[in-house]
Amino acid sequence: MDDLLVALGLVMVLEGAMYALFPQQMIDMIRRLPEMPPRAIRLAGLAAVAVGWLVVKFVRGS
Repeated sequence: MDDLLVALGLVMVLEGAMYALFPQQMIDMIRRLPEMPPRAIRLAGLAAVAVGWLVVKFVRGS
């Protein structure tokens, strides 16, 4: 359970950093999001899940 809370905290840190460091780019990206086809958004989400899973697997070593 502790690992889950740490992971959620790190997600919040990274998300917050993106908005703090690049506010205009984040606004522009959010405005363009409705114009993107759902398939592209889904594929980007699946790619993020896969990369995240690989990072965890690499770090945990199992």
